[in-house]
Amino acid sequence: MQDPYVLPLIDISKLQSPHLADRLEVAHALDQACKEVGFLYLQGRQFNFDYAKALIEIAQSYFSQDLDSKMQHYIGQSSNHSGYVPIGEEQFAGHSYDLKEAYDVNYDYQGPETGCPLLGPTLWPEDPNFKAVVSQYYSHLREISQQIFAAFALALGIEEDFFARKITDAPSQLRLIHYPYNPEVTDAEGIGAHTDYECFTLLLPTAPGLQVLNKAGEWIDIPLIENTLVMNIGDMMEILSNGQYLATKHRVKKVSEERYSFPLFCACNYDTVIEPVIQTEDCKYAALIGGEHLFNQTAQTFHYLKQRIASGELVLKNAVPLSSFGLEEQPEAAS
Repeated sequence: MQDPYVLPLIDISKLQSPHLADRLEVAHALDQACKEVGFLYLQGRQFNFDYAKALIEIAQSYFSQDLDSKMQHYIGQSSNHSGYVPIGEEQFAGHSYDLKEAYDVNYDYQGPETGCPLLGPTLWPEDPNFKAVVSQYYSHLREISQQIFAAFALALGIEEDFFARKITDAPSQLRLIHYPYNPEVTDAEGIGAHTDYECFTLLLPTAPGLQVLNKAGEWIDIPLIENTLVMNIGDMMEILSNGQYLATKHRVKKVSEERYSFPLFCACNYDTVIEPVIQTEDCKYAALIGGEHLFNQTAQTFHYLKQRIASGELVLKNAVPLSSFGLEEQPEAAS
């Protein structure tokens, strides 16, 4: 039986192999881990952790600026939900907010205008080095995510290239998140429990603090393992798999230690219909539009978008409440 305090560790190196049997081997391991846990560690020859080190350094430099400088690129000024996110901007269920700031980088779409609120040119700071380093990491992980999408197709028993045309212009977001040093908080306090909205997330954390809700309804700590990324299932993959994989609730403890976290949320193209990939009489989920769901969930957590909804400037279509997917926490197990 899987130890609930240890996540599976999967080497995805063989996803680069020209041999289908090698790729199926990884797909099988991925399938098993996602069915049993929904959170796992990834390692592999694909990963260049020099890019990760450069990303951490540029984030430290950026967040060391004063608030006025950072607010010059406030996310509410962008056309595609990118830019600086000050402390308190995001609120999850229960109106709690994380003691964090962030810089959100969306897919830097340069094509013709689409009318999709998450597709457009990214709002970048003036520092060209910031754009170069962050773009390098984004492109690197986006390429790896394409291999993982192919592995999920194999795991679900469909054509390996099923997702290839569905992720060409995906609004996959990279977040540079900074949890400032705060000596007044205690480890026992938890905030920000949520599932991710997209298909899966590739996370690079720099310090402990991440907690995952296991199938027993208990919050467990996720330790760091050097030269790995943490991966988890999101809402859309739960739907695509018809519930074989559950979106996994997670949160970050309020810890006194300064912490950085870099999740890449891997999505499909904005207009992709998200529905179980194999249609049976036992389809548990109604179809939804991927980008529409992503924007609806985002609009329910960000202050500047909530204001637009309240004023009538923004009207959401087909929105489901936050935390509509994944397992539920058991009250007696909450910390």
